[in-house]
Amino acid sequence: MGNRVAREDYEWVYTDQPHADRRKEILAKYPEIKSLMGPDTRLKWVVCMMVAVQFLAFYLVKDLDWKWVLFWTYGFGSCINHSMTLAIHEISHNAAFGNNKAMWNRYFAIFANLPIGLPYSASFKRYHLDHHRYLGGDGVDVDIPTEFEGWFFCTRLRKFIWIILQPLFYAIRPLCINPKPITRLEVTNVAVQLTFDVLLFWLLGAKPVVYMLAGSMLGMGLHPISGHFIAEHYMFLKGHETYSYYGSLNLLTFNVGYHNEHHDFPSIPGCRLPMVKKIAAEYYDDLPQYSSWVKVLYDFIMDDALSPYSRVKRKLRGEIKQE
Repeated sequence: MGNRVAREDYEWVYTDQPHADRRKEILAKYPEIKSLMGPDTRLKWVVCMMVAVQFLAFYLVKDLDWKWVLFWTYGFGSCINHSMTLAIHEISHNAAFGNNKAMWNRYFAIFANLPIGLPYSASFKRYHLDHHRYLGGDGVDVDIPTEFEGWFFCTRLRKFIWIILQPLFYAIRPLCINPKPITRLEVTNVAVQLTFDVLLFWLLGAKPVVYMLAGSMLGMGLHPISGHFIAEHYMFLKGHETYSYYGSLNLLTFNVGYHNEHHDFPSIPGCRLPMVKKIAAEYYDDLPQYSSWVKVLYDFIMDDALSPYSRVKRKLRGEIKQE
């Protein structure tokens, strides 16, 4: 468990990300894909149902023994809360109400944020668009681990700990890599979320609050679903910086596993990404792909050639426009 990984730096490249060129090529060959763009009319109802399920769970766990609170936190609450973060990911692309009602999407994301317990939806929107526009961009894409993460988490044991602590690093990374002025919407997000958390504690006690917050932290740490964090962009094969997963966990994650397709067509909601793959199969079938997020986590920890440094990074050229 003490073996050090071989990498001592990121994989620096001097080419543009592949997604824009592939999108142009696919649209030229299959213009009907444009019809898949636009909001997912079912998304808002699915999100409301998930929020209602968690609200019911808050009530049900308030009288349980602590051992059962922790059991249901990891076995159920963590899955729902991680799934909700990916619903917020969908909403950040205006998939709930469309581009013409952008603020409806922003406020709906704050509503979807409630059962997660930690206010992040407004900030996520700003940084996630940078991730798409400047994939791997030095000093801009906060999905890339920091120099400290790459340097310190360089053994199997430390990589295991790093995966457990992923929610912490995702929260701190923007402040280290690309801090931005706080917006009014972010203040609103924090105020609404803290008010909800306090009311939940006041009405139902500590157990639902622990169920909520611990579920979010565990679900985004050492958890089968969190394998998508590693699977999406960590360079398991040289020359490939985005990977797709086509397994059953896509049912819980709004098809975030269709990640090459998502970066090629970010304006197409997750529910329609399988149709993109079906239409343009020759562009995706031969790309590296995964069949198990659990195996991704295991391989990342045990392979001494992999570390937080295993990311493609590029120096950005020209004018940079951020949210």
